[in-house]
Amino acid sequence: MASHAQILPQDFGATALDWRRETALVPYREALEAMEARNAAIVAGEAVEQVWLLEHPPVYTAGTSADPAELTDPRFDVVETGRGGRYTYHGPGQRVGYLLLDLNKRGKDVRCFVHAIEGWVIDTLSDFGVDAWRAEGRVGIWCKDIDGREAKIGAIGVRVRRWVTMHGFSVNLDPDLSHFGGIVPCGIDEFGVTSLARLGKNVSAMEWDEALMQRADGFLGTLEAARQRASQKACQK
Repeated sequence: MASHAQILPQDFGATALDWRRETALVPYREALEAMEARNAAIVAGEAVEQVWLLEHPPVYTAGTSADPAELTDPRFDVVETGRGGRYTYHGPGQRVGYLLLDLNKRGKDVRCFVHAIEGWVIDTLSDFGVDAWRAEGRVGIWCKDIDGREAKIGAIGVRVRRWVTMHGFSVNLDPDLSHFGGIVPCGIDEFGVTSLARLGKNVSAMEWDEALMQRADGFLGTLEAARQRASQKACQK
């Protein structure tokens, strides 16, 4: 069962943004096929941009930089995908956000896009009392675990095709953290993985989605500000 909502971002001059929110698990291969179709439709001007929030049955996914040596225990299905990054895990209790946005309209800057995603997730985590941050040289979202050590609470991996984005981010609400043991998550083995539940934060998928949507203007505003700065620089050349 899925619920769908459509909102129009204010003050950004963008087309309608479709928010798709799933309440049932969506098999990863099925989601990948749907995402690729939506990407092509946006490129062709046949569909509006979309943010798709969902969860998957347990699966390991391999990014374009995946090292087979980091797949230490393939206990679940392993799917190769065109996103950047290495191996990651998706499963129940981990909320995934797929971003199908047209960077032709929002600024052709992939680094800025990833930075904006990180800020969006960090700001949303702060709404639940979690102090999270970026880490130099390490992709993802980090925070202090219950043992005081730094741990990963969110992952990011994107793909851009004809300047329309695919894939996005994931945040650990309450997954089975032992499932991460079958891989070296994102190629980083010196740090652990944590979740909101492990940190004592009981957050449902719908609560997370609502908070994320409330913070969407800030995310889109970051992209718009970067687009305007790039446009001004181009005019000055």
